[in-house]
Amino acid sequence: MTVNDALKAASSQIAPACEISGANPARVAKALLMRQLGVKIEWIFLNLNRELEDSEGYFALAKRFANHEPLEYITGEVGFYGLSFNVKKGVLIPRPETEILVEKSLEVLSNLPARNEPPLVAEIGVGSGIISICLALNSSAKIIASDISDDALNLARENAAKFGVEDRIEFVKCAYLDQIYGRFDLLVSNPPYIAQDYELDKFVLNEPHEALFGGAAGDEILKNIIFVAKNRGVKYLACEMGYDQKASLESVLELSGFEAEFYRDLAGFDRGFVARNAFANL
Repeated sequence: MTVNDALKAASSQIAPACEISGANPARVAKALLMRQLGVKIEWIFLNLNRELEDSEGYFALAKRFANHEPLEYITGEVGFYGLSFNVKKGVLIPRPETEILVEKSLEVLSNLPARNEPPLVAEIGVGSGIISICLALNSSAKIIASDISDDALNLARENAAKFGVEDRIEFVKCAYLDQIYGRFDLLVSNPPYIAQDYELDKFVLNEPHEALFGGAAGDEILKNIIFVAKNRGVKYLACEMGYDQKASLESVLELSGFEAEFYRDLAGFDRGFVARNAFANL
């Protein structure tokens, strides 16, 4: 079987799953082959008529995708903020819209008053580490990041080492900031915020549920984060949120003494906020 024949057969095999994920079967088939052979896309185009070695291994990968395993888990990587991060089953796959949260957080850090020591940032729910690592790469901040998942913390440490910022980020296993101390300039989080009864597709349901669902209404963890930020005197709070949670969070932020600006994602949905603590000494 040639490379070209294998790509066509795999595209046909994964087509039903692609209808669910919205992916292009031909592109997924090529991505799987790149993973199987450890080659770049150029190699595929230059070797379409070459006999494919270990076709069984390739179609085993296609079967995993056909069974609704996310492509990122199969390839072990995901693109985010112009970088390639490692991803693993058991840890939430980064989404493109979270790049906006990174940009908003960097804006906050760049506008802080100048001082001798670097700004102190906390992240709740570090996941694969993408937010903390991007902040470390693009600012002078010292970062402390928490998560309740050992899988997430291990992956975040792996990614931090990959990009050479492991000495800039401290990883702590705890909920919220329970085992973390300090007065933070910025608290950032992309927490679980999906309502418990919200229907998700089969691919998303293969991701860890504790990283997806935020409670019955979905905004419960976000509200707890706001209360934590208030009680700890955090100066700025930046969070991603669900598209339908602006009204409830706006009220809680105001009652907690935060002046918030909400932002939308590229699709036009409400997606997050940046809030200043009106009572904190800035």
